[in-house]
Amino acid sequence: MEGTEVRKLAALEDRHWWYAERRHLLGRMVEGLTPGKALDIGAAGGGNTRVLRRAGWQVSALEYGQDGALVAAERGLAVVRGDATALPVADDSLDLVVAFDVLEHIVDDDAAVAEVLRALRPDGTFLIAVPADPRLWSEHDVAVDHVRRYTRPTLTAVLERGGFEVTSMTSWNVLLRPVVALRRRTSSGSDLEQIHPVVNAGLKAVVTVERYLPVKAMPGVTLFAQARPRR
Repeated sequence: MEGTEVRKLAALEDRHWWYAERRHLLGRMVEGLTPGKALDIGAAGGGNTRVLRRAGWQVSALEYGQDGALVAAERGLAVVRGDATALPVADDSLDLVVAFDVLEHIVDDDAAVAEVLRALRPDGTFLIAVPADPRLWSEHDVAVDHVRRYTRPTLTAVLERGGFEVTSMTSWNVLLRPVVALRRRTSSGSDLEQIHPVVNAGLKAVVTVERYLPVKAMPGVTLFAQARPRR
């Protein structure tokens, strides 16, 4: 992702409904896990890194680009510069790896998954979020340097090829998928932009309601997965 997009994301993520709900979901995903050493790959503004830190994890933000690393450092986070396909960490050294909106940017996503397996302890956890459904491909994906969008089979395949067992996979942003699909067909760039506070509150209400509805198996805008090293 270009530096300008990283800066835009960092300015948005504290208040924007999309990022706020994703932080909530990450918090729920790590409930019940014993805090240890964690790495947040592609941390950008560091919103997810801060969620992990508040939950008791000893967490570092990994950023490939200078802009993302500077933003995270400015926010008081421990930052490591590095490539997701060559993680600058020792073998079997991490209890948790989070890669939200990362794999879709990497041409060789198999290499990135293999690196996570190398870095995780045998009882570690890998949490993933990726954009779903190639039919939603749009100028937004081009603007934020996506290589692909995933389906459940393609995400499962890359994780299993990399030596992981997928323990859960759910859709998110199901209720708003028709709205997103319509917007993406008519947009000419990234969705990373300020929106009116009233609109933001309305969209936040919709995704909050989604938490309690049985829609996680339906088509959405994002796929969340949890995986463990295959024993």
